[in-house]
Amino acid sequence: MAEIFDIAIVGGGIAGASVAHFLNGKRSVVLLEQESALGFHSTGRSAAEFTRRFHSDITGRLTAASASFMMAPPVGFTEVDLLRPRGNLLIADADKAGHLKDVYEHERASSPEGASPVELLDVDAALEKVPFLDPDWVKAAFHDPDCWDIEVENLLQGYARSAKADGAEFRQDSRLLNARREGGHWVLETSQDEVRARTVVNAAGGWADVVAQVFGSAPLGIVPHRRTAISVKVPDYDLGRMPEVNEIDEVFYFKPDAGQLMISPADETPVEPHDAWPEEIDIAYAAHYLSECTILDVTHVAHSWAGLRTFAPDRLPVIGPSATTQGLFWLAGLGGYGIQTSPAVGKIAAALLLSAELPEGICATGLRAELFSPSRFEG
Repeated sequence: MAEIFDIAIVGGGIAGASVAHFLNGKRSVVLLEQESALGFHSTGRSAAEFTRRFHSDITGRLTAASASFMMAPPVGFTEVDLLRPRGNLLIADADKAGHLKDVYEHERASSPEGASPVELLDVDAALEKVPFLDPDWVKAAFHDPDCWDIEVENLLQGYARSAKADGAEFRQDSRLLNARREGGHWVLETSQDEVRARTVVNAAGGWADVVAQVFGSAPLGIVPHRRTAISVKVPDYDLGRMPEVNEIDEVFYFKPDAGQLMISPADETPVEPHDAWPEEIDIAYAAHYLSECTILDVTHVAHSWAGLRTFAPDRLPVIGPSATTQGLFWLAGLGGYGIQTSPAVGKIAAALLLSAELPEGICATGLRAELFSPSRFEG
């Protein structure tokens, strides 16, 4: 009989790769990715920031539990720092100037432990950080120094490389076609061959509900949402030290990216799982917002793309064994924070798969496995 793996992970994005890493070789693992590259959909198209602020309570706790790994990964995990300082400039027009100051006061009074203080700026100081802002539009601003760019590819490949070193197999171009239960394990029919595993981790991102149905499990209402971005050339300005810029209610945001300026209209449109592409209206909104708050003349979009941010109905991750389908484990619904919270999410998932206690660093934040259990949606 063919080898029976302890765990088969369906999905080679940041979620699947992180749990493969944190299993630490304690179980035999095979990871199945339908595309030719890991992180092809959501992971590879993320704005990729790590920030301590502006989260829901649970996402904030997951972020806090991930910070030590992101700032000081294990020796040999990566050859470069996973985080690069960026900073975040929050801006508002005249209509929202008072609201921005309220947000500033709230953040000043409730900074996360270990965070740097936020700084209220006048318009001139904001323009010193981003010279092409339009002073006729920007009427209030504050700066949050605790925002970093994430080296996503190094993080993803670090997870994969370490998992492989611990014996995990990674199979790309391996699309799940069918599954059946046989003698206490699953038999997975893929586009390459059959794979046998005692437990299957559903880490399929926007496809999580689709994958669940292959195993005869009811969908949980996990829905992908499209997020659009464009990039434009800004040849007359040095973008290297520029912070990320967010409209105070995140109507839009922009930041340096690969020598150009990336702008998103922060859209969040429910869609069917697919290889996402941008809609013309969202491209137009992105260009409009940039033109509105800056003195830049946006005449040409160098590149446009879209990715998927996937949410459960309560917008919390779904992590844990199915209560209705034997041998099926959910790892889905990470929303727009899957990359920055992947160390904590991977540790929680690995502990549950190993029937172990949650790590001390997770428990210290007040997180409990029950918060993420799929049973909250399973009738």
